[in-house]
Amino acid sequence: MENQKILIVEDEKDLCEILQFNLESEGFVIDIAHSGEEALKKPLEDFNLILLDVMMGGISGYKTANIIRKEKKISVPIIFLTAKGGENDILTGFNVGGDDYILKPFSIKEVTARIKAILKRGSIYQPDNGILVFENLKIDLKRKMVSVSEEGINLTRKEYEILALLVKKKGQYISRDEILDRIWHDDVIVTERNVDVNIARLRKKIGEYGTNIKGKSGYGYCFQ
Repeated sequence: MENQKILIVEDEKDLCEILQFNLESEGFVIDIAHSGEEALKKPLEDFNLILLDVMMGGISGYKTANIIRKEKKISVPIIFLTAKGGENDILTGFNVGGDDYILKPFSIKEVTARIKAILKRGSIYQPDNGILVFENLKIDLKRKMVSVSEEGINLTRKEYEILALLVKKKGQYISRDEILDRIWHDDVIVTERNVDVNIARLRKKIGEYGTNIKGKSGYGYCFQ
């Protein structure tokens, strides 16, 4: 983990200093922004992870994350730090692209452990060579090929497109309607059942990573 770069986006300066001191002691390289606006001016693609407070003056952490994901199209892992722990708050965090959610007050040991876990398992999008990587799962977007531990996986076109969509939007729930619109946009007669059937087949084909595809009633599917 040494020399991996973390951006802390937090408007409480004392908390920033505590996090910076402890994370630098673990070998991380730390940069700080005290607002979402300040964070968005930084070269975010250069960071390995972002710790992002939700409630800040100016734009919120949720909106900052949404801009990072949808406008800047940067997939650096994001961990939200917040005192808001309701189910809707947590789902909002995941839906805008968060990878994890830590409630305040928290222990530094917990934050450090969560960071290390995310960096160890987190998906990496490499746009220069068009490859999505999550641990030993690799999706070649140019060649339309999927492999697990370097062994090719034979997917149908729909299964491949669903997997690529979910991994690109890792941590975000995508509704069945949106999946139908994106994947079956040229087909006339399709139902949400088509999504469920393809997801079930996809889970079996990608082996151990099938459990990373989560379903939640009313929200759709998510790759975590």
